[in-house]
Amino acid sequence: MPKQYCVSAEVEGKMAFFARPDTGASFVSYPAPTYSAVKGMFECVARLKTAFFRPTHVHICRPIQFHAYSTNYNGPLRKSNQISKGNPYQLKCVVLTDVAYQIFGVIEEIERHPDFNHRHYLQDKFERRLKRGELFATPFLGLKEFVPSYFGPLRPETRPSADISETIPAMLLQVFDKPIDGVFAPRFVEATIAEGVLHYAE
Repeated sequence: MPKQYCVSAEVEGKMAFFARPDTGASFVSYPAPTYSAVKGMFECVARLKTAFFRPTHVHICRPIQFHAYSTNYNGPLRKSNQISKGNPYQLKCVVLTDVAYQIFGVIEEIERHPDFNHRHYLQDKFERRLKRGELFATPFLGLKEFVPSYFGPLRPETRPSADISETIPAMLLQVFDKPIDGVFAPRFVEATIAEGVLHYAE
C-alpha cells in the first residue's frame, strides 16, 4: 500500500460560519466545517503547485451552538442589489459559537517527479511552519472576520464530543472540479457526524 502523507491541525474560535447553499437568503451555517473550508485552513500554512491537501475528516470538539449574527455588507454584490442601490446593507445569518475542531487530511500530488517527493516536501513544510506559527495567510472560520483564537498542532487534551451525531442530507463537498485551477462545479453529498467525527467522502 502506498505511503500516505498525513497532516493535522487544531483550530478554535468564538464564532464560525460555513454557509449552507440550500438555505438561500437566510444564510445558515452547517454544523461543521466544509471540505473546502478545511482545505483553505491547511493552505493558510503552506502551498505547493505540484501537490495539494485533501481533507479526510474533522473532529467536532465542542457542543454545536447556533447564534443569530448581523454584519454590514459592503462587497461587490451590493451593486446589483435593487434595494441597497450600491450602498452597504445589513447581512443577517445564523453562525456557530464557541467552536473547536481537529482537522485531518492527506497530501496528494498533481505532478510526479522521479527525483523529488512533492508530498513529503509539503508535509514537512506544513508541520514545520504550523509548529512555529508561521502562516502564508491568516486562517479564518468561514468568514474572514472570524479569526481563530488558536490555530496550531493538535493538543492532547482535546477530544471529539461523543454526544454529537447527526446526518446532513446535502453537504457541499467541493466547489470546483479540480483541487487546483478548477472550474465551478459544486458537488453535494450526504454526510454523517458520528460521535463527534465527520468523514468527508472520497
